[in-house]
Amino acid sequence: MIYLVDDDAAVRDALSMLLATYGKEVLTFPDAAHLLAHVDRAKPGVLILDLRLPAVSGLQLINRLSAKGISWPAIMITGHGDVEACRRAFRAGVTDFLTKPVDEHVLMEAITACEAALAEHLARAETTALLDQLTGREAEVMELVSKGLGSKEIAAALTVSVRTVDSHRASIAAKLGTPAVAEQTRLWLAAHR
Repeated sequence: MIYLVDDDAAVRDALSMLLATYGKEVLTFPDAAHLLAHVDRAKPGVLILDLRLPAVSGLQLINRLSAKGISWPAIMITGHGDVEACRRAFRAGVTDFLTKPVDEHVLMEAITACEAALAEHLARAETTALLDQLTGREAEVMELVSKGLGSKEIAAALTVSVRTVDSHRASIAAKLGTPAVAEQTRLWLAAHR
């Protein structure tokens, strides 16, 4: 999903048609207020924002989305770009900064990079959600499993029985959706880098 916010209807129409030819689903909005009223956290996507929007600028919109827990990759577009605006955009977390008229190939490269970043962000969020299901003790066991310790070593380290450790490990496998220690460890390490 691509969320396009630009106060110029001609730009919205042209970019929307262009992106449709690449098979992209695009929702367009004339200003920040319309996007904020309709954005759905359950439908993550790439943001393409005009820097100079009426009332709320593209940079202010990124901050407002962030306050709502939405930190999707964003491409800032502008017809009035300067070094200072570019610097502020990157500090705000913008993935790319493009000047109008936007070159088709440069835009598609930027969208591809944003889609990859979004996929990585969503995978991290999914991993975090899985690991958040673990109890405190299960997290302790998982941390020791990730260090290569076996059930007996974990039991000794936590001063509990091997049976208790095995019970926690079974619960961990169920919550993480995999009995494979290698996959459990990959998930743990990915979330704790």
